[in-house]
Amino acid sequence: MNVKYTAWLLVIVLVLAGCSTGARAEQSTSANPSATDSASSARIVATTVAITEIMSALDLPLVGKPTSTKTLPEQYKDIPDVGNPMSPDMEKVLSLQPTDVLSVTTLQYDLEPKFKDLNMNAEFLNFESLQKMENEILKMGTKFDRVAKAKEITGQLDAKVAAIKKATAGKKSPKVLILLGVPGSYLVATEHSYIGDLVKIAGGTNIVQGESVEYLASNTEYLQKSNPDIILRAAHGMPEEVVKMFDEDFKSNDIWKHFNAVKTGQVYDLPEPLFGTTASLSAPQAFDELLKMMYASS
Repeated sequence: MNVKYTAWLLVIVLVLAGCSTGARAEQSTSANPSATDSASSARIVATTVAITEIMSALDLPLVGKPTSTKTLPEQYKDIPDVGNPMSPDMEKVLSLQPTDVLSVTTLQYDLEPKFKDLNMNAEFLNFESLQKMENEILKMGTKFDRVAKAKEITGQLDAKVAAIKKATAGKKSPKVLILLGVPGSYLVATEHSYIGDLVKIAGGTNIVQGESVEYLASNTEYLQKSNPDIILRAAHGMPEEVVKMFDEDFKSNDIWKHFNAVKTGQVYDLPEPLFGTTASLSAPQAFDELLKMMYASS
C-alpha cells in the first residue's frame, strides 16, 4: 500500500471505525456529578454498542441507545435510537433530557465540541485497551451505584486474562501482523490498538514495535522483511467488501506470495462482532478465537 494514502486512510478510519491516531483531547469530567449520584436519578444515553452492552451488564436503565445493525440488549428494545456512534443526532439526544451522555475517547475530538455547544454533559470513556475498559466499568459502577456488579464483570475479565496467560505460558511467541481494512484500503495495527492489545495479552509479538500511535500506513515491502508468522485481517465499515478487497489484493499483489504466513496458510480474517476497534465485553470470546489462530500449529 503506497504511503501517499496515509492522510485519507486515517480520516476514513476515524469516520468509519472511531480509531484514534494518538492525538486526543483530555478526558472530560462530569459537569454536574451530583445529578447522577445513582441510577435512580440518572437519564443515561449510550452512544456506542460497547457502552450499551456494558450498561446492560450493570443493569442500568437507558433513555437513549445507538442506531446499529448489531443486536442490542433486549431490555433496551423500546428505547429511542439516537443515531450513528460517530455522528449522533444531537437534537434527538437533547430532547431526551439526559443527565449523562456516554461516548468513547476515540470520538472525543470530533464530538466533544458539539455536545458542549448544546450544554450537554458528555463523558468519553477510554476503551482503547482491555484494562482501560475495565477501569471505566469500575468507575461507572461507583458513579451509578453498581460497585458489586462492576467488580463481578471485571473479575470475570481478569480471570479470562489469567487463563489465557496460563494457556500460552512457555509457548513460542508468534510474530503477528495485524491489518485493519476499510473500504478501499488498509492500515497496520500496532500493539497500542485494541486488537494489538489482545494479541499481546495472548502472547503474540506485534511486528511493529516502538510506535506510539495505534495505526500506521501499510508498506508491504517493509512488512515482508519483518516476516510475520501470522497475518490477522480485521474488516470494518463494510466487512464483506473489505474481505473481498483483502482477497483480491493478496492474489494480485505478488509481494504477498513471499510472506511466510501466506505460504503456510496462517492468514485469518477476524470476525467484526468480536474484534472491534475499541474494547468490549466480547473480549473473552475474542481471546478464544485468537488462540486458535495464533497457536494453530502448536
